[in-house]
Amino acid sequence: MHPSTTRTAALLGGVLLAALTGCGTPAGKAAGDTATEAAAPPARAKHVSPPAPPGLAGMPPVLDPANVYAADAAGKLSPVVKDFPSRVYVPNTNSNTVTVIDPATYKVIKTIPVGRQPQHVVPSWDLKTLWVNNDVGDSLTAIDPATGEAGRTVDVSDPYNLYFTPNGKYAIVMASMDRQLVFRDAHTMKTAKAVPVSCAGVNHADFSAYGRYFIVSCEFSGELLKVDTAKMKVVGQQKLPFKGAMPQDVKLSPDGSTFYIADMIANGMWVLDGKKFTTPELLPTGKGCHGLYVSRDAKEMYISNRGEGSVSVFDFAKKKLAKKWHLPGGGSPDMGGVSADGKVLWLTGRYNSEVYAIDTTSGKQLARIPVGSGPHGLAVYPQPGRYSLGHTGVFR
Repeated sequence: MHPSTTRTAALLGGVLLAALTGCGTPAGKAAGDTATEAAAPPARAKHVSPPAPPGLAGMPPVLDPANVYAADAAGKLSPVVKDFPSRVYVPNTNSNTVTVIDPATYKVIKTIPVGRQPQHVVPSWDLKTLWVNNDVGDSLTAIDPATGEAGRTVDVSDPYNLYFTPNGKYAIVMASMDRQLVFRDAHTMKTAKAVPVSCAGVNHADFSAYGRYFIVSCEFSGELLKVDTAKMKVVGQQKLPFKGAMPQDVKLSPDGSTFYIADMIANGMWVLDGKKFTTPELLPTGKGCHGLYVSRDAKEMYISNRGEGSVSVFDFAKKKLAKKWHLPGGGSPDMGGVSADGKVLWLTGRYNSEVYAIDTTSGKQLARIPVGSGPHGLAVYPQPGRYSLGHTGVFR
């Protein structure tokens, strides 16, 4: 071969080798790793499951961790209820009736006969039905909020009060005299599990922000329970540190950190760390502290003091009482709810056969309406919210 031909072949071979080396070796890799990498099968992408939501399985997601009542702001009516007429439903315990009031006129427009000793009117989880808790009558009467007409009656033992799990799967009957928490199918009301309790007078409750547990008040033995929602099991129990304590309504703070429990003998509300379930502290509010209702902006809570005819207003941010309103001429403010626009607080006068409408800005009494005997767990309906946790309207 001619020397120049040999030289040319050598040069071309060097260029080709350089080109192959440059294309086959990743930056930062030694050339010796190239063969190994080429021989290995292509790596499979690992399937990473998304993290499970922090809430109870099946419950709607929490809209705002800093405000569990974010869905309850003024005017935020669900499409399910937006066409329902605005009404106030008043169960009259001694009259065995439900009085229906038009809040626009403050006039009674209907009286519905129901079962014996109706205690509370409770919106269903799906917002479509109002359940009247006929405690001594051992039944629930359904009211259609679209028409205001009573419908079917369902046999249920000792339904003093009624709640719903945040995922809408179960109704929870507060069977006070039976000493049970009874988990029932939320639609058919068939029993899924009856949980015996050792305390006396289970009556009110509220759920943690993510629904994994709820706190129950035991009126007659002065105790609190902590219940695992999914397991349907009591996981904590404590006696309140006050002689003769009679805990009533239970309500969660907007940030989910604290439970407040009204106590009509201790004349104030207990401040409880639900997660730790340590001994709560008492915040005096007024004689006969009974019902707890959060304002539409979730900045305040209205506290009915049944024994002195007043309403205390609690400031969540400052964690103290901001003001107190007294009903003119006294009264016995008990249970109720806040209007959809947040402007009116409605409460029953338990021992005065009347209902009070109170301006939430000024505390002024707007109306005092005669109803049946022993009015108790009044429901204002409809109210804002995506779903109901029960009682007279605890929405999230």
